[in-house]
Amino acid sequence: MAVVEQVEREAEFAYRGLRGWLETVAAMGQLRTIQGAGADEEIGAAADVLQHHEGAPAVLFEEIPGYEPGFRILVNALGALDRIALTLGLPTGRSKLETADAWRRRIKDLKPLPPREVSDGPVMENVRRGAEVDMTVFPAPRWHPGDGGRYIGTGSFDITRDPDDGWVNLGTYRVMLHDATRLGYYISPGKHGRLHRQKYFDAGQPCPVAMVFGSDPLLFLASCTEIPYGVSEYEWVGAIRGEPLEVIPGPVTGLPIPADAEIAVEGYASPTERLPEGPFGEWTGYYASATRDEPVLHVHALYHRHRPILLGEPPGQPPDEQARYRAVLRSALLRDELEKAGIPDVVGAWQHEAGGSRLFTVVAIRQRYPGHARQALHVAAQCRAGAYAGRYTIVVDEDIDPSNLEEVIWALCTRSDPATSIDIIQRSWSTPLDPRIPPDQKARNDFTNSRALIDATRPWEWRDRFPPVNVPPAPQRRAALQRWAHLLEPPR
Repeated sequence: MAVVEQVEREAEFAYRGLRGWLETVAAMGQLRTIQGAGADEEIGAAADVLQHHEGAPAVLFEEIPGYEPGFRILVNALGALDRIALTLGLPTGRSKLETADAWRRRIKDLKPLPPREVSDGPVMENVRRGAEVDMTVFPAPRWHPGDGGRYIGTGSFDITRDPDDGWVNLGTYRVMLHDATRLGYYISPGKHGRLHRQKYFDAGQPCPVAMVFGSDPLLFLASCTEIPYGVSEYEWVGAIRGEPLEVIPGPVTGLPIPADAEIAVEGYASPTERLPEGPFGEWTGYYASATRDEPVLHVHALYHRHRPILLGEPPGQPPDEQARYRAVLRSALLRDELEKAGIPDVVGAWQHEAGGSRLFTVVAIRQRYPGHARQALHVAAQCRAGAYAGRYTIVVDEDIDPSNLEEVIWALCTRSDPATSIDIIQRSWSTPLDPRIPPDQKARNDFTNSRALIDATRPWEWRDRFPPVNVPPAPQRRAALQRWAHLLEPPR
């Protein structure tokens, strides 16, 4: 442990902003540049290929037909574990579970660091106001063949302020391009941005919103992570970086905009105006919700850098890019929440990529008392990091790597009994995007589902008499792997 902690102290952020990140990734040999691909179909199809091949490079599309030559799109930015670690300021070359645990230690007991206001920054290199605003100049792709329109917002975040206490929230919600000055955006019930928006709407007031469509990747990751209620993502990222983020008060809304953002807008969402939004291929791998009337953001001002980069993070069929980076972040939060809830001897936790980092949760514990496994199951299924849109939660013994799906399924098949090892929770928090909620139930705005909690540990009462495994202990297996690794190499 001391060695790991020393390495973490030595690890620093090797980049600043999206462009600094790209330079570092290029130096790692993990960036490709493609010219001439179209936004109608080709870029979305390429993104699908890349994100379903773990470790594929990040790709920057340039010279997109029909758009200004300098307007670019970055895809699969976070499709490799080493690029996720780079973004989080962690050492590369570790396993998924090691990376998540290092991240958990880094964010533990963070003290929020407020951003610093500045008067200018790169995002203000190009300013368009009023009649000059035209959002159609950006090559917003049609990411999936069945999408109801072009989506400029996938690797983006919305900035809102709570009208009651002034808390500034950053949240990632999909953004559809309607026309030159109108953007449609859907937010699932219960999300922080929707809570803010609804407060304005309930008061009959327009909701001020800023949106960012390309930024420091760490800020993007913060915006799509379960940051505690009332904590601003700006303050959270500032604490992680150890220095305040620079933000510019928006001239239209006063909302803080990252000074080094690639593309940003400001405007107001009306409490009454709606336009059809969707369908959109979502993180479950389905078109789980149809076209609906959703709020519209009227863009009053547009800001962007020279040769701006639009960050594309379209969800696909899991395991995809989104599931990979969210698995690292959510797994760290899940283990932290389990420990805060008083669950002892948690040795690992993982939100599996195959379940979109939400639908399939595994916790490994070292059993200490009767009921320990069931306690871990219920807390994991209902804490903030595990509650939203969950489906299956499994607890395993400490000899199982919770991030290794084959080990988990082996434990499930050999240590659980269907008649006695499964509990069911009814009416849990889900989402309109859940493909398994019946249409009639969705029509009633009832977005709840059930959870299966599966105890795949050796039964406490006779665990000492459970048949022993037929492989060496984990330390011995690791030593053997080092000794005999050359046998796994292809013959020359």
